[in-house]
Amino acid sequence: MNNNPLKGIAIEFHILQSFPVTCLNRDDVGAPKSALVGGVPRARVSSQCWKRQVRLALHDLGFATGIRTKRLADMIADACRALNAPEERAVQSGESIAGALTDDTLFFISRQEVERLAAYAAETDFVLPLEAAKPKKGKKEGDAPAEKAALPKTEKAKLRKCLSCAKSAADGLDIALFGRMVAQDAAVNVQAAAAFAHALSTHQVVNEVEFFTALDDYTRLVKDDPDAVPGSSHMGTLEYNAATYYRYISLDLGQLWENLGGDDLERAVDGFTRALYLAVPAARQSTQSGACPWDYARILVRRGQRMQLSFETPVRMAQGGGWLAPSMKALDAGLARQAELAGSLYGRLAEVTYGGAEGVSIDAVCDVLRTTLTSLMEPAA
Repeated sequence: MNNNPLKGIAIEFHILQSFPVTCLNRDDVGAPKSALVGGVPRARVSSQCWKRQVRLALHDLGFATGIRTKRLADMIADACRALNAPEERAVQSGESIAGALTDDTLFFISRQEVERLAAYAAETDFVLPLEAAKPKKGKKEGDAPAEKAALPKTEKAKLRKCLSCAKSAADGLDIALFGRMVAQDAAVNVQAAAAFAHALSTHQVVNEVEFFTALDDYTRLVKDDPDAVPGSSHMGTLEYNAATYYRYISLDLGQLWENLGGDDLERAVDGFTRALYLAVPAARQSTQSGACPWDYARILVRRGQRMQLSFETPVRMAQGGGWLAPSMKALDAGLARQAELAGSLYGRLAEVTYGGAEGVSIDAVCDVLRTTLTSLMEPAA
């Protein structure tokens, strides 16, 4: 029997965030990423770019976060050494366990999971039971095996228990939020609870080009010649843009409850919301600072299908200039239209507005979400 009290319920963040001259997320030639939406070019920041910044913000907020690495064997070996494993056995344990989980690809794991894997190795005195590798089909008898010795299936099942999932927000919250995909062993996959759309400008944006030079100060400064004219040693160009972005993020509370085993939900949601508020892409922050927080946000707790806006029709600049005011108007109208058309299927349980003329602070947003979450998890009378 599934006793998940949050099944089918999600928090949806509809955020407007404006940035001046920036290059928040670069493409393969160093230009700001873009997309063609509604027949016009839009500024774009990829979902994976903003998710990474959320992960870093979670760490800064004091949450334990997972590690993406190709050096899983080294991490496990270090944990085995911490348990007083002899050097050779620590290395062998790390290689055997990592080889059972990944094939030279990035693996997403928490420190506590690594410690549990090392504890599993310690139960065998760091001498893992290995099966001799079998030659691939087509190999003749006597040929060298195509693979190294590997853990038997019974031992791999024990590994899965070590990686069953983070059972609290203190054990790699970002794994519970963003999921884990392991092609080599789907049993240790974690379904993501958070879904991020690519951030798109609500209006048409055309990238501009900045020309710059770098001067050589040697003659004037080192040779102490005040009359010397420093020459340009380098010339170049950089692309940039300025935009008001619409960001849509959905947090599946039922999935998060499953991933965390029902523990620390209020703390996890509070941390995620604050990290979402603090996270800003890091590209060119020293030369084109973009340190702007949210301008306006509508946050809904809903039951049912996720519903984001497309801003397929680009907004028109407000009289006197600016994209934010018409974007706020379009966001409010779009959400009202969704609620009207969806009717009883809209499933709104709670709502709070950040910013704007009547919106509240981010602390108040977190308070509303915490109160709503607590009431949803209370057992029915």
